[in-house]
Amino acid sequence: MRPRSTFPGAITTLRSATKRTSRACWTFWPDGHDGSGQETRMTRLDSAIRRLTAQRDLLDWAAQNVGPAGLVLEIGLGNGRTYDHLRAKLPGREIHVFERSPAAHPDCYPPEGYLIVGDLFDTLPPFIERHGRGSAALIHIDIGSGDEEANRSLARRLSPLLEALLQPGGILLGDRAFDMPSCRDISAETKVPEGRYFVYRRAA
Repeated sequence: MRPRSTFPGAITTLRSATKRTSRACWTFWPDGHDGSGQETRMTRLDSAIRRLTAQRDLLDWAAQNVGPAGLVLEIGLGNGRTYDHLRAKLPGREIHVFERSPAAHPDCYPPEGYLIVGDLFDTLPPFIERHGRGSAALIHIDIGSGDEEANRSLARRLSPLLEALLQPGGILLGDRAFDMPSCRDISAETKVPEGRYFVYRRAA
């Protein structure tokens, strides 16, 4: 039996979404969830479903808009749900997966040689050296936890590495904001509700 993951990025998307939306128990749908026009409390399940829907819609959008050449990176395997979706939408593309402590569904592991195990700050720099700067056409990163302060710190530290990996015109989808000066935040262009997910494109 595979060990349970201890890496923040390996937390399954649903668990991650549930932790991050604990405060959603006290938020309300502005126009009434039931169509009544009256305020209705948004439950944690409502919020998790909305986030997962946004994630799926953005992966579909990215698959249609990613450049024809370049690597695809999945950072944070979790239970393998988004990796499974990416490989279905991008057949034939090389998808490299990063995970500190793999614990995915048995059917959702990448082929041998495409799973890079270890801390991101130990595995990303040599990957960049091996494949070169600007080698990734698409990066999907979902490594958040329930600790927002830790999430922001992790995003700050990862930003330069992610920026270095993206090729001109490359796309990054993330569960949080990143600071990448050479990239433009195009989240609004995807029609996904603000704050649900973040989308960046590197300048051509």
